[in-house]
Amino acid sequence: MIQDELSKLRLKLIAITLAFSFIPLFSLGLGLYNRFYETYLDKVYESLSNLVENKKVTIDLYLAERVAQLSNLALTESYGELSRESYLEHIFGVLQMHSKSFLDLQVIDQNGICTAYVGPYKLKGIDYSREEWFHKVMARGIHVSDVFLGFRKYPHFNIAVSRREGDKTWVLRAAIDSDIFDSLVRSIHLGKTGDAFILAADHVLQTKPRFGHAMFDTLDFPNIPRFSGTRVESLTIEGQTSLYAMTWLNHKDWLLVVKDDPREEMLPIMRARWLLILLLAGGTLLIVGGAVWVAGGTVRALVRAEREKAALDASLTQSSKMAALGKLAAGVAHEVNNPLAIIMEKAGWMRDLLSEEDIKASPNFQEFEDAVSKIEFHVRRAKDVTHRLLGFARRMEPTQEDLDVNLLLDQTRSFLENEASFRGITFINDYQKDLPRIESDASQLQQVFLNIMDNAIDAIDKNGTITVTTRHLPDSGEVDIAIADTGKGMGKEALEKIFDPFFTTKKVGEGTGLGLTISYSIIEKLGGHIHVTSKEGQGTTFHIALPIGA
Repeated sequence: MIQDELSKLRLKLIAITLAFSFIPLFSLGLGLYNRFYETYLDKVYESLSNLVENKKVTIDLYLAERVAQLSNLALTESYGELSRESYLEHIFGVLQMHSKSFLDLQVIDQNGICTAYVGPYKLKGIDYSREEWFHKVMARGIHVSDVFLGFRKYPHFNIAVSRREGDKTWVLRAAIDSDIFDSLVRSIHLGKTGDAFILAADHVLQTKPRFGHAMFDTLDFPNIPRFSGTRVESLTIEGQTSLYAMTWLNHKDWLLVVKDDPREEMLPIMRARWLLILLLAGGTLLIVGGAVWVAGGTVRALVRAEREKAALDASLTQSSKMAALGKLAAGVAHEVNNPLAIIMEKAGWMRDLLSEEDIKASPNFQEFEDAVSKIEFHVRRAKDVTHRLLGFARRMEPTQEDLDVNLLLDQTRSFLENEASFRGITFINDYQKDLPRIESDASQLQQVFLNIMDNAIDAIDKNGTITVTTRHLPDSGEVDIAIADTGKGMGKEALEKIFDPFFTTKKVGEGTGLGLTISYSIIEKLGGHIHVTSKEGQGTTFHIALPIGA
């Protein structure tokens, strides 16, 4: 019962220790990780937002400069001058000196006819009157087209500006090299799998991405209404989840998109997560180990305290019992010795009478002599018993005396020989003849020996042997006493609890569970140590080591 309560107490101590340790540990660890995660994620989002915002400014500036160049040219030059291809070629050369972005230059009249052209293609005379862009530039004054192939069969986009000169309106139009524009967009410094591209409002690619798609491909991109500023979102496009930083350009309905692999950006977070897991795992092992160790130590201390308390209580009770028993034994011995002395005296007188001649002649002489011999024998035997009782009575008070362990074991065994003989149990002595004498308390040692031998008899029950061995251990300066029986033995679980208070392998009512606890305490107090080995079905052996010196 007490063992169950101690086991429950141990589990409660472990549970309480773990609870009060794990709650702050995991709360602090997860709190710090969440804070770090949120801060780092905000930093990543802010970095991508700044990156796409800066690139937007660059691209808007690029487009604004190209529009400004054409607008200044249209405002400063007349239609008549620019219609002369030699002069237009001169102007185109000046533009190329400042910017290599222009592929060609066109002058288009109000009817949509290209009246002058400078460039690598044959576009003079082409009628643009039915083109949508022509009507837009005539109405709005400036038009920037999407990227397309057109008559040039080469990816490009056009910037067109219109000017009203008198009663006529004409258009100055230039094609922009898409390669230069692509390099401008892709010049963003990203990771190994990062990308940057521009989408038209209908999700058609206006620049060529680094991976997976070609110019003019239509992406399965969500509809993003026009918004101001930048936006960073985690989107799953074509089965791949990435971080997308987006912003609308000012001079064209184009969406600038910067794509980044979250695994690359979140690598420090992943490292921090694994570091946190390792720290928590290490902390968990330390806490669990510490909790088990502390709980075990506490329970062991309680067991020791309980054992000492039980031993003290039992020792006090035993001492009072033994003191009373000693007085009783001394009284009995004295009371019995007097009749025995008289019987012995009379037996001597009878032996003297038998020496007379007339009695020797009696036919019953031999029977008389045998009767007297038996009386003398049993009187001496009774005196031996009373002598042992007196010796037992004298040892009631604790003493420190010079002891012969072999003799003490023989005296102890004599108290149990009758019961052992009745059960068919034989004592076998294997004593070392030159065993050193020890300084100890004979009464307390005899109590230990008596308790272990009595337990051995109970373990054997019937028909077996108890072997008592003594040896000198020179290396440790101790005397070893081994008491081995051929009883039923004990299992590992019982063996671990054998010295615990109130633990017994005997039937209910046959044992208190304090005998071995008291024995353990006595041997410890006398400076020795006791341990037991046992196997089920093979018997049990108790080893008692006692110091030779006091």
